[in-house]
Amino acid sequence: MEGTSLYLPVVILLMQCSPCAPVTVSSKNHKVEVKESSDAVLSCTFHTEKDQNPRIEWKKKGKDVSFVYFEGHFRGSFYGRATIDGATVTLRKVTQEDAGEYRCEISAPLDSVNLGETNVTLKVLVPPHTPSCDVPSSAVTGSMVLLRCREQQSIPPATYLWFKDNQPMRQPQHGNATYKINSQTGILEFTAVAKEDTGRYSCQAQNGVGTPQMCEGKHLKIEDINITAIAAGVVVVLLLVVVCGCGGVLLHHNGFFSRKSFWISQCHGAAHISSQTLHRTEDTSNVNYIPPPQEPQDFRHTQSFML
Repeated sequence: MEGTSLYLPVVILLMQCSPCAPVTVSSKNHKVEVKESSDAVLSCTFHTEKDQNPRIEWKKKGKDVSFVYFEGHFRGSFYGRATIDGATVTLRKVTQEDAGEYRCEISAPLDSVNLGETNVTLKVLVPPHTPSCDVPSSAVTGSMVLLRCREQQSIPPATYLWFKDNQPMRQPQHGNATYKINSQTGILEFTAVAKEDTGRYSCQAQNGVGTPQMCEGKHLKIEDINITAIAAGVVVVLLLVVVCGCGGVLLHHNGFFSRKSFWISQCHGAAHISSQTLHRTEDTSNVNYIPPPQEPQDFRHTQSFML
């Protein structure tokens, strides 16, 4: 009995010092990838030491941290389109606005460690839309030609495949090829097009999400340089130069240019004379009128008349 009484305090002390598991929070999937308009499950599981009714919160990180689930209710754009089971949240019909990093927080005030959290990243995948294709209608043999294909809405970014006459074009494996394809930028480059490059070209965008999309095909025609037409044009231009030159010499010989010069000089002279006359008239009109002085005999005559 005395031995039992000696061991009892030791057992009680060991029970008090036994390690206790604090609140722990984890997720079954820290990186969630779902297609646009489908449902996304944000997993969050927890274990508490003593607190049987911990506080559960979900927050979304960004420029500012916003509440998703707080005080037992969903907030903002998540209201009415999300449900919670334990601490796991399901978002319905996700959009690009829902993509981002989320944090699940469990607060257990009665535990020795009263706060735990885990992060979940949501990536919303978007299938490609119909790409836009830039294909010139014609080109000259030997020239460099660029064909462009663009699609900017898909997530992850789309890669591109070109078709000629509905047949896929493969990336050339040798250095003597007349074209090269950049599957990341969608550019099909011909370093020097030839007649056999004439055809109908189309482009397909794909990113592994949804169905690949293709633009409507456009026809590219490669034409030879018309040497005959160029030579004929040069001859016509030379003939025009010769005709104009001979005509000018003939007109000058007949005095056309000299007469024209004469009449131009006469007109300039008349204009100069008119300008001078007008100038003199203006000068005369600007002079103040001064009456002429009276002669002395007129003054005497007036004086005698008065007497």
